Amino acid sequence: MAKLDTLGITVLGDFILSEGVESIIENLLRIGTTAVAVNPTVTAPADENTGSFQPPIDAGSSPRVFDRPLWGKHSLWVRGGVSYRPREAFYKDSAYKPRETNDLTEQHGSLIGHFIDRAVESGMKVYFQIGAVQPSGLRDEDRPRLPDGTIPPNRMADTGSLASEAVRSYNRAYIRDLLEEYPSVTGFRPDWPEYPCYTLGEVFQDFGEHVAKWAASRDFDFESIRLEAEMFWNLLHGQSSWRCLSSSDFDRHWTVSGDLPKWLQEWRRLKAAISVDCLQHWRDAINDAGGEDKELSANAFMPTYSTVTGFDFAGAAKICDAVSPKLYTMHWSLMVKFWAEPILKANPQLSEESVVRAIVRIMEIDDDGTGGGCVSGYGYPAPDEPHPIASGPQSRKLKDVAAEVAGTCSVTPLVHGYGPLDDFTRRLELVADCEAVSGLWINRYGYLSDEKLDAIRTAVSR
Repeated sequence: MAKLDTLGITVLGDFILSEGVESIIENLLRIGTTAVAVNPTVTAPADENTGSFQPPIDAGSSPRVFDRPLWGKHSLWVRGGVSYRPREAFYKDSAYKPRETNDLTEQHGSLIGHFIDRAVESGMKVYFQIGAVQPSGLRDEDRPRLPDGTIPPNRMADTGSLASEAVRSYNRAYIRDLLEEYPSVTGFRPDWPEYPCYTLGEVFQDFGEHVAKWAASRDFDFESIRLEAEMFWNLLHGQSSWRCLSSSDFDRHWTVSGDLPKWLQEWRRLKAAISVDCLQHWRDAINDAGGEDKELSANAFMPTYSTVTGFDFAGAAKICDAVSPKLYTMHWSLMVKFWAEPILKANPQLSEESVVRAIVRIMEIDDDGTGGGCVSGYGYPAPDEPHPIASGPQSRKLKDVAAEVAGTCSVTPLVHGYGPLDDFTRRLELVADCEAVSGLWINRYGYLSDEKLDAIRTAVSR
């Protein structure tokens, strides 16, 4: 295997408070960690009325539990607070205001700065992992829209429009604020600088006024793209007045190879251009805040998902120091279910087998290109259940990313720690053994039992 330049672990504030700074630093150093990603938030146990559930429930579908106990529990309600006192003057030109401080800020906020300092002293790089377009208190007017102007139902990721100037103004202030408070951080790892595609509705983002305005000043026929996308949306949902959906429509509209309808090519080009522009705004905002020496590393969906999320690896590589394509294989399985169910419900004339096989083929997540033919074969794996994604497709996707980046920036895949030990180790080793990558990240510390920490140390030291 090639030597990995980076071994990064995402460590959020809840476990820093629960386990303590020194205990976590010791665990990270023991396995050879070279980088950590944190968020500027501190938390405490709460009840259902005052908190949010952890681990995230992913639109009500997730059976996840933490491997490591958090305040003695493997899942619980927690409430949070910002880890520092934001500088309100920085946000005077923003429609969004900074997060408000609370008792957790006063009692525990300093621990995040202490953890950052200890990690830096120990020789690790430190990054903030935060949403690329997720301001505090996101407003409906800044949420992405379907072709008919409505907000997609049941979104799993509550992200904003990549083209929203209000969101960008907030990001500019937030980046400046964080660098002022934590000047020793290495850089930023924005999550979702693209349009997430977990549900079928999320695939059809974003046709809101922000994108219409953005496209009008560039070489895009936004209205033609929107009308064609609306027709395809209606076809998928059994609302077409001119014909019924057939199985061949999936391949014709969604395959990533071969000749595609011009509108679909233009839609992909539009999404990719907005994603690159969003990342450029991040880079400019970091530089304007005095962070020319700070790194930018983007987390993103893997191919072929990136063709509908809009993430452009080649374009991002010209802006970012690294890209981290996500090997979140529990989501890949869930997405088959999330895409197939509304289509089958709206189109009883279709066979379940043809729809499921087409989606699996489009996602390129099966070794022989056929996949299972039942929705029940996919979904969110239980904590002790291996993820139903073979190693071959994962390795091919890694190589696809490396080919798109073409050495312009580092490729440091992001492996999810959720799942049984053997399956986690399989997914970890296929990245560690991939000659096309220069490092890897693992999300996140709460899913890493002591046995998994040992597996990481073994995998990266072979």
